[in-house]
Amino acid sequence: MQQDVHQGQDETENQAGQAPPKQKNEVLEWVKAIAIALILVILIRWLLFKPFIVDGPSMQPNFHTGERVIVNEILYDIRSPQRGEVIVFHVPSEGRDFIKRVIAVAGDTVKVEGDVVTVNGQKVNETYLQKAIDQAHANNQLYNDKNFPNEDFKDGKVPEGHVFVMGDNRSDSTDSRMIGYVPLGDIVGRADVIFWPVSDMEWIKH
Repeated sequence: MQQDVHQGQDETENQAGQAPPKQKNEVLEWVKAIAIALILVILIRWLLFKPFIVDGPSMQPNFHTGERVIVNEILYDIRSPQRGEVIVFHVPSEGRDFIKRVIAVAGDTVKVEGDVVTVNGQKVNETYLQKAIDQAHANNQLYNDKNFPNEDFKDGKVPEGHVFVMGDNRSDSTDSRMIGYVPLGDIVGRADVIFWPVSDMEWIKH
């Protein structure tokens, strides 16, 4: 009789001190799910997309210092950059990355004279700059004071495997007019979203 009482007490203690097997399994499954989710986020974050911080005035009025953008790193593994797209690329001579706009691609002939940009003899309709250009003209000024071709780069035809880029702030941008054509292998990806500050958050128009 005494033994039965002790056994009953042991069973009660075991039940009180240990979680039921079902509850343990649920907790373990949640831990696994969270771990998998974190791994996926890290993989997507580092392998597919990359944050980039705008530094300098070269892309004003469309981008400003301190803005953070999401760069799509896989798009150009699928296709080549296209005219009008905003890209981030390595500049080995500068030891850093630049953000600029693609103006011309391989095989195109590009010419920049003042505020007129032509590709293959056709004027480029730069709607993303028109307001800034109009304001400069209203003050009897040119928006751009750096032309192309120039003394440093006399050939206006974009070679295979390269693109021609310019900053939106034409008179205050170090771009293909100074550093030459950008090799496709140096391109990090396309800037797709401004995500910070929140007040500037938007999908980037290309």
